[in-house]
Amino acid sequence: MIVGMRVLLALVLVLLLAAAGTFFVAGRVAGPAIDLRQPATVLGRTGSLEVVARAPGANLSRLDVTLEQEGRSYPLFALPGGAESKILQDGDDGMKVTRRLASHDLKGLRSGPARITVHAARPVLFGLRTVEARAARDIQVRLEPPRVTVLSRFHFVNHGGSEVAVYRATPADVESGVRVGDRAYPGFPASGAGIADADGTLRVAFFALLHDQDLATPMTVYARDAAGNQARATFDLRVIPKPFRRSRIEVDDAFLGRVVPAILEQTPDLAVDDPNDAVKAFLAVNGPLRRKNAQTIEDLARKTAPKVLWEGPFAQLGNSAVQSSFADHRTYFYRGREIDQQVHLGFDLAVTASVPVSAANRGTVVFADYLGIYGNCVILDHGMGVQSLYAHLSSIGVTPGDAVEKGQELGRSGTTGLAGGDHLHFTMLVGGHPVTPVDWWSGQWIEDRILRKFREAGAPAAAAR
Repeated sequence: MIVGMRVLLALVLVLLLAAAGTFFVAGRVAGPAIDLRQPATVLGRTGSLEVVARAPGANLSRLDVTLEQEGRSYPLFALPGGAESKILQDGDDGMKVTRRLASHDLKGLRSGPARITVHAARPVLFGLRTVEARAARDIQVRLEPPRVTVLSRFHFVNHGGSEVAVYRATPADVESGVRVGDRAYPGFPASGAGIADADGTLRVAFFALLHDQDLATPMTVYARDAAGNQARATFDLRVIPKPFRRSRIEVDDAFLGRVVPAILEQTPDLAVDDPNDAVKAFLAVNGPLRRKNAQTIEDLARKTAPKVLWEGPFAQLGNSAVQSSFADHRTYFYRGREIDQQVHLGFDLAVTASVPVSAANRGTVVFADYLGIYGNCVILDHGMGVQSLYAHLSSIGVTPGDAVEKGQELGRSGTTGLAGGDHLHFTMLVGGHPVTPVDWWSGQWIEDRILRKFREAGAPAAAAR
C-alpha cells in the first residue's frame, strides 16, 4: 500500500508539474497582433480611428484605445464598443474597429504632441489565462488651420497661359500651392527661385489658366496640413482673353497609310476594333491614345526639380516658320465627311527636313522615347513644374537624366507620330498641362510676370536660378 501511495503521489506531482508547465507555456504565446492604421501621424479637428487586432477566430477578451496628452487620458474605444464606433470582421482572425474622432468631443485636447496606445488581450488555455499585447504611436495634434498670405502683386494671366505667385504658408511643412478650378499647382521653396533670405514658409507656385477653362474660373492660393485643416487666400488677378484659331484638316488614304500603322506598331497595347479600317484606327489614335499620352505627360510633372533651372527667355526653333499655333481647334475630314475634332496644344515649327532641334532653355531630360501621337519625343524639366516638349523627332540624341544647356541639340526634326510633314511640335508645360509658349519666348513677359515678383520678394536683381 505504501508503494501504491508513493506511485500515486508521484503521478500527482507529475500532473501538477505538467499543468504548471502548460500554464507557464500558455502565458508565453504571442498576444494579439495590433495594426494601428489611423491616425497615422497627425490628428486634426476631425479625423478617424482605425485599429485591427488579430487573434485566432478574432477572439479577444480586451481591446481598448486611449489617447494621452500632458498627463490626461482620453478613452477612444473599449470592448464591447458603443454607438460612436463600428466593429467589423477583418478576415477570419481580425477585428476592425473604426470611429470618427472630433476634437470637440475630447475636451481639453490641445495642439501639440500626443500618444495613442492600444491594449489587446486574448484568452488561451480554455480561458484559464490571457495573453496581452500593446502598441503605441506618437502623433501631432493640430487644431489650428494653417495660414496663407499672398505677397506677389499684379497677376495677369493670358487664357491658355501661365503666371506665378509668391506667398507665405505657415507652418512650413504644410502642402500648398495655387488652385485653378479643379487643377492644383504645387508650391516650391522660394529659395529655389533665388529669393534671398527665404525661410521655409516662403513659397513660389507657377500656375495656368488652361485653354479649356472658363475665363471666370476661380483661382486661390491654398494650404492644407496633414490633419486636413485648410486655408485659402485670394489674390489680385486679371484674366486676358485670347482668340484661338479653328482649322479644317483633311486626311486622306495616303496620310492614314503612312502614320497610323507606324503608330500602332509602336503602341501594341492600344485597343483598335479593326486595325484594317484606317479611319477607325485613326480615331483610336487621335482620341484614346491622345488622352493616354496627355496623362503620361501630366504624370511626368512630378519629376520636377524644386528649383528654377532655366535662365532668361526660352528660345523658339531658329529660323522656323509657324505652321500651327497653340489651342488650334481642328476639325478632321475624310472624303468630305467630318470624322473628329481635337485641340492642337502646341506650336508646329518648320524649317527644312531633319534640322537640329535644340533645348529652348537649361534643364534636365525627364523623357526621351516614343510617345504615341508625338512620335519620338523629348521632355525637359526646367524646375518648379515648368517643362518643355519637343515632338515628331526623326532621332533623339539625349537620355533621361541628362543635364542640357540652352541651345544644346536634343535630336533632329522629323515626321514620327501623328505628323503630316517634317516639323517640330513644341509646347511649354506647367504642372504637366500645355500652355502657350508665346509667353515664355518673351523676355518682357519673363521680366514682368516672373522676375519682378522674385525681386520684390527679396531676390537679387538679376537672379532667376
